[in-house]
Amino acid sequence: MAILESNSIRSSSSSFNSPVQFLTSGGTQNGTLCRAWVNFNGTGTVAIRADFNVNTISDNGTGDYTVNFSSAMSDANYAVNFWGQRGDGNGSNYGWLGTYDTSGGVTQTASAYRCNSHNSVGSTLDWRVLYVSIFR
Repeated sequence: MAILESNSIRSSSSSFNSPVQFLTSGGTQNGTLCRAWVNFNGTGTVAIRADFNVNTISDNGTGDYTVNFSSAMSDANYAVNFWGQRGDGNGSNYGWLGTYDTSGGVTQTASAYRCNSHNSVGSTLDWRVLYVSIFR
C-alpha cells in the first residue's frame, strides 16, 4: 500500500465540471471530491458562515431556502446531504429537513438546490444552523 501526502491536488483540466477523480487500479471511477458545501444561519437574516462553491443563499420564506452555486454542476443529477440544528427553543428540538416540492416545484437544477426545514408536525420552520453538501 502506498501513502500519498500532499498539500494540494490539481486537476489536469481547468473546467469545474472535470473534477479530480478517485480511480480503481483498473481505471474505473469510484468517487470524486465534494463539489459544493455550505454552513448557513437559517433564522433571522439568512447568512453564510462558511462555504465552498456557494455564492448566495436565497431566503424564500419560512423554512424555505435556495443554495446558489458559484460554478454550476454539469447537470441536476447530483447527490445532496442536508442537515441542521433546530435549536429554536420552541418545544422539542426535532423536526425534519427535505427537498422543496410543492405542486411540482423544482428541487434542484445545475445552478441551485432548493430545500426546506420543518417542525415535528410538518409545518415549515426556520432552523438555527443548516448544512448542505453536494456530490457529483
